Amino acid sequence: MTINATLINLYHVCKRQTWLHANGIRMEHTSDIVAEGKLIGETSYQDRSAKYTELEIDGVKIDFYDPKTRTIHEVKKSDKVETAHIAQVKYYLYILRKNGIEDPQAILEYPRLRQRESVFWEEGDDEKIQDWISEIQSLTSQDSCPPLERKPICKKMQLF
Repeated sequence: MTINATLINLYHVCKRQTWLHANGIRMEHTSDIVAEGKLIGETSYQDRSAKYTELEIDGVKIDFYDPKTRTIHEVKKSDKVETAHIAQVKYYLYILRKNGIEDPQAILEYPRLRQRESVFWEEGDDEKIQDWISEIQSLTSQDSCPPLERKPICKKMQLF
């Protein structure tokens, strides 16, 4: 199984949703939450597509990458699951570093909140991400779906 940034993000939010997504059970196309997030990403920085590059590498698609400064710009709707957002962009940084891009950077942007947060590569991130990958592979290869976690965000995610 190929691990991607979506699985990294979901893993930090809800293990059940990670398993469902990895096993082809997806309802994003009917989710108002997902549609709203895409709309915010597409309309918040309309000049971005001319300024930055879309980058696909090792199964990862980065929508806004500035090759001059080696900076990823990741747009999110809200900061409610900021830990998952940070994990997702750290995974992007991991992939870029693995492919020879030196000292890549990331910025999380929350246009509705008018906030930006820089995400930095830290000592030990390589091992941490490799652990996430192993744990996701183990989780998603299980025969049955994990039970619903008793977390408000995990319950919300069952809507799609």
